[in-house]
Amino acid sequence: MWPAVQSVSRVALVLSPAIGDSLLMMTIARNLRQNGVCVTVFGRQIQSLRDWFPDIATAAELDSDHLEATLAPFDTVIQMHRNKPFAGLEQYHPRVMLLDHLCRVRSCESMADRLTRFCRDELGLARVHKSNGMTAPPQWQHRKYPLRVAIHPTASTADKCWLPSRFIRLALKLRELGFTPEFVVAPQERADWIHVERYGLSLPDLGSLDNVAGWIFESGWFIGNDSGIGHLASSLHIPTLSLFMRRGIAHTWRPGWGAGHVLIGSTYLPTGFLKERYWKYMLSVRRVSRAFEQLRTNPHFA
Repeated sequence: MWPAVQSVSRVALVLSPAIGDSLLMMTIARNLRQNGVCVTVFGRQIQSLRDWFPDIATAAELDSDHLEATLAPFDTVIQMHRNKPFAGLEQYHPRVMLLDHLCRVRSCESMADRLTRFCRDELGLARVHKSNGMTAPPQWQHRKYPLRVAIHPTASTADKCWLPSRFIRLALKLRELGFTPEFVVAPQERADWIHVERYGLSLPDLGSLDNVAGWIFESGWFIGNDSGIGHLASSLHIPTLSLFMRRGIAHTWRPGWGAGHVLIGSTYLPTGFLKERYWKYMLSVRRVSRAFEQLRTNPHFA
């Protein structure tokens, strides 16, 4: 166990460029802040979302050329992965906490739950809550468009992505049922998805992550791959249907805050190789549509 963090006054959280990892680490930031510890979060994604975390000091991602000098004023530095965003971080600060052990442990708990337990058991914080503290600015209205289904068809790597043609077929089916499906992708991905407009489907150009958060906050539902945008929707308590290749990955990295379901594409495949290669082909539009129906008819989620 690490020495209790209450014995220090300043903590730096060093976040990776991944949206999901960043939102998960904000669970630690919020719990430190709630227990009277001064915390500063360094990361591009949370800096973009700084208006959604009004009680937390945020800063741009760290410059590797000035790493030691920037971290010197802090008593403790915390980073999730040993090599992301900085390998060998221990060389630049005398007290570094790396959280790889939480990612690797065999457990049915989500990372949101694991990080909450870390705050209680390893940081020794007295008051602990799973929420990452994300709060919408006043101009946004929660689930303002209850029939809008935000569809996120991409992910950090191609192996995490369900088939594009099936996302389109799902969207068309949802439209037939009276919903308003709209696709959301990163600016650099728009060229690969602009063809959905030929089907009369919307692909809004949202720009900044701050605007994406507001748009999702006002959506009624979310369907997407294992991705950071799924964590964003979950943080904002939008009912979420997440598509995963494998059960073990889903246990760890499923969205862990708001209401939601996880659908595993490889349930009936026998080996790890086959699961990772063919899960997206085994997962039918019918199964995803049925899972969404179960989500939306659950009285706790509606």
